[in-house]
Amino acid sequence: MNILVLGKGKTGALVAEMAHARGHSITSVSSADNASGAALTAEKLADIDVVIDFTTPHAVLENISAVARAGKRMVVGTTGWYGEMDYVRKLVEEHKTGLIWGSNFSIGVNIFFEAVRSAAAAANFGYAIRILERHHAQKKDAPSGTAVTIQQIINEVGGVKPEITSIREGETVGTHVTFLDSENDSMMLVHDAKSRRGFAEGAVRAAEWLDGKTGFYEFKDIFREM
Repeated sequence: MNILVLGKGKTGALVAEMAHARGHSITSVSSADNASGAALTAEKLADIDVVIDFTTPHAVLENISAVARAGKRMVVGTTGWYGEMDYVRKLVEEHKTGLIWGSNFSIGVNIFFEAVRSAAAAANFGYAIRILERHHAQKKDAPSGTAVTIQQIINEVGGVKPEITSIREGETVGTHVTFLDSENDSMMLVHDAKSRRGFAEGAVRAAEWLDGKTGFYEFKDIFREM
């Protein structure tokens, strides 16, 4: 496939590297190269099969809109835009294209989500639940999209919305901890990313899965099909 990667940061660069290793043709675009969507016109996207976005919360909506208007498929790993979910879904449907979004494209994290869903039943038995997430100092959004997803899962299952504590320091790739505590015992679920490789590989696999498809998908619902 011909893949356009938006974002030349640490994760975007790794996505490009892994996509190339999997046999795809890659073009990478930095934020400076894409001012006001200059790199996302229908003409410039003519030969692109899928766009993968790992940019910033303030840029991603404009990128999504431009790619959808060009009728191209997209994988969105950027977080911080979920308040506009209905708008983006309608945009994708209107232009009859395809988009996969996810708060985290790591296979391990998505299995972790399923473990959290099982553990969240503890809320019905009086357990107090808290969430802690820690990321590198350069991460723009807080809480992380992954932590928000964990919170939503627990609210769906247990009817409570746990407090999220966010820490930004050093070069931490990403750590998420869910604490469950009662008078009788305590539980702690932990996912600690060793590198960004898992995020990058999941995003590339998502792009491969999306090729030829239309529709609006969340990664956690389709990752087992890849």
